[in-house]
Amino acid sequence: MINVENIGKSYGGRLLFENVSFKLNSRERVGVIGRNGHGKTTLFRTISGDEEPDEGVITFPKYYRIGYVRQQIDFTQNTVLEEGLTGLPPEERDNFWQAEKILSGLGFSDEDMQRHPSEFSGGFQVRLNLAKELISDPDLLLLDEPTNYLDITSIRWIERFLSQWPHELMLITHDRSFMDKVITHTIGLHRGKARKMEGDTGKYYAQIAQEEEIYEKTRANDEKRRKEVELFITRFRAKARLANMVQSRIKTLAKMEKRDKLEKMKTLDFAFREAPFTAKRVMAVKNIHFGYDPLSLLISDLNMTINTGERICVVGKNGKGKTTLLKLLAGKLQPQKGEIKYHNSVVKGFFEQTNIQSLVGSNTVEDEILYSHADVDRQKARNACGAMMFSGDDALKKISVLSGGEKSRVMLGKLLVSPVNLLLLDEPTNHLDMEACDSLLAAIDGFEGAVIMVTHNELFLHALAQRLIVFQDDRVSVFEGDYQYFLDKKGWGDGLKPKSLMKTASAKAKPKFSNKKIKRKRSEIIRRRGKALNPLKKQITNLENKIEIDEKRLSQLNQQIADASEKQNSDEIIKLSQDIHARQKKIDTCFDELETLTEKLENQNISFEKELAELE
Repeated sequence: MINVENIGKSYGGRLLFENVSFKLNSRERVGVIGRNGHGKTTLFRTISGDEEPDEGVITFPKYYRIGYVRQQIDFTQNTVLEEGLTGLPPEERDNFWQAEKILSGLGFSDEDMQRHPSEFSGGFQVRLNLAKELISDPDLLLLDEPTNYLDITSIRWIERFLSQWPHELMLITHDRSFMDKVITHTIGLHRGKARKMEGDTGKYYAQIAQEEEIYEKTRANDEKRRKEVELFITRFRAKARLANMVQSRIKTLAKMEKRDKLEKMKTLDFAFREAPFTAKRVMAVKNIHFGYDPLSLLISDLNMTINTGERICVVGKNGKGKTTLLKLLAGKLQPQKGEIKYHNSVVKGFFEQTNIQSLVGSNTVEDEILYSHADVDRQKARNACGAMMFSGDDALKKISVLSGGEKSRVMLGKLLVSPVNLLLLDEPTNHLDMEACDSLLAAIDGFEGAVIMVTHNELFLHALAQRLIVFQDDRVSVFEGDYQYFLDKKGWGDGLKPKSLMKTASAKAKPKFSNKKIKRKRSEIIRRRGKALNPLKKQITNLENKIEIDEKRLSQLNQQIADASEKQNSDEIIKLSQDIHARQKKIDTCFDELETLTEKLENQNISFEKELAELE
């Protein structure tokens, strides 16, 4: 068991989190969620010992081993298999099968295992680091965005592998469906605090949204009540008759907790800019062939037409030609045989996962977006910066100081301000957090042009794909149907039962009442509250007005009796004295009634507020 007690961390005066406390119990698999820049990776580095917390402590059992997949490459062996075996204790390094099983699951073929690690791309080298940590079988496994370098079949394999992980696991990933299938608990970093709860991300976000809605309603009601109390005190402070009530309200006001309004969380909120397109057919692909090695084609005999409004997803293992196909469709590469014909009105927008290298380090974020298209002025550029969460001075940051994820957002921003009617997206969710992925999904869904997207994110595949281009069994083919139909008919040959990943655990967690029933009950309570309280409020307002009128009249009578006394008019003095006595008695009666009605109003209002709170 790990015990994290009141740890905090800041960078350059910016607070990431404080007073973070939680326990990680035996065999718990915990997903760590939160927006980019809120400290998820820093929390991992603190737990792993790579960084020290500014405050607080983390305690571990004796001889507890932590496995943390790092991006740094430091290989010492001559083959992938030998490097993988270094994850085992020296006395177990003859157990080749343990390493082979995991390396194979992560996409290394038998031939790959005999190659030198330096022969592989950076993504495959990070996979090898991941394999070594899995092979080492640590007590706690820390995984930070493990799916970024995996293809769809490897993601499905590691999902199954981690679901049976026999020790503790902490996971960061932007892929909500992947996380929800693996974890038993969720830790959210939100507003500088951390909270752990049992269940998946859907349950966590629903709980946070509900609590913040209740907080804001309570804050608004408290503010309204505070103003009412302040008004009462101001109005009746000088009235000796109501001195006790005024003092009671002064004490109530002093005890009332002043709640700060919740700061609105920044989130990506955007839509793609669309170029006009009135035709039906966007492009036609006719018998194209392509390969970097003439003896081994990546793509052959591919034929298809793409119509406006279509959503086509490109899927398959890494290294099989998905990105190459997108470059061909974008016109960045030319087919060696066959042709790709575009409609004359087609305007392409291409998001390439490796294209952040095209950004100029000395430019600001605003400059990069400003120079994206001829009709972009500084205001449009600033708006796009804000949409990509580079508001204020952040828009003036140099590209050279940005993280990989921030550079990806700049590339998206450049695409936003450019009017297009064909989107070509190569793994656009890498380096985005869950909230940003949700915004991207909504933006793609709302785009009226055609979309062709390479993705391994099965949530996106289920939500968007109408057709698929599938790289499988050393060939590429067009599958006419959505992703669920593909799983039902073909699948990936991994033994996993086809099922919709759109059904998350949040759907399983049935609320106490349905949303419709909650709204109906809330409306009924508010109706009853209005029926009970409005007459009382009206009576109180009438009484306050009567008291005000009578007190003005009493002041006039007191002035008149003073004048009559100076004139020594005894008859007038007697008459005025009787009027003053009657008027004062009338005012006292009104004050008594006002006190009774005010107390009744407060008690009834508390009762209705309690009913509404219980409903929430």
